Amino acid sequence: MALSGAPDKAAGAFRTIGELSRETGLPQHILRYWETRFPELRPLQRAGNRRYYRPTDVALVLRIRSLLEQEGYTIRGVQKLLAAERKRPGHGRADPELDIASVEAIRDDLVDALHKDAE
Repeated sequence: MALSGAPDKAAGAFRTIGELSRETGLPQHILRYWETRFPELRPLQRAGNRRYYRPTDVALVLRIRSLLEQEGYTIRGVQKLLAAERKRPGHGRADPELDIASVEAIRDDLVDALHKDAE
């Protein structure tokens, strides 16, 4: 499930709850509900409790949605699956593919910014 829209946002950019809602088609109240049910889903919260979803949060939202809608899991089933994954050895290590994608997105943003400054 690829994110649609948001041509002005890089893949590694943080997203507000409104942007994530529009890109995934999930209502904002569902995203807030999932935060109460899945401890892994913890967007950054700034002043006024404004939520900022990191790329890892976006990937988790898409995964939860897929497990619920396509694979037929219940909320409790997804909770158990994610909890079991947390208990696996090596869980604390970052996903190297995700890290590379994030670094490449930051690099692309910096290159764009340098080009705009040179103009």
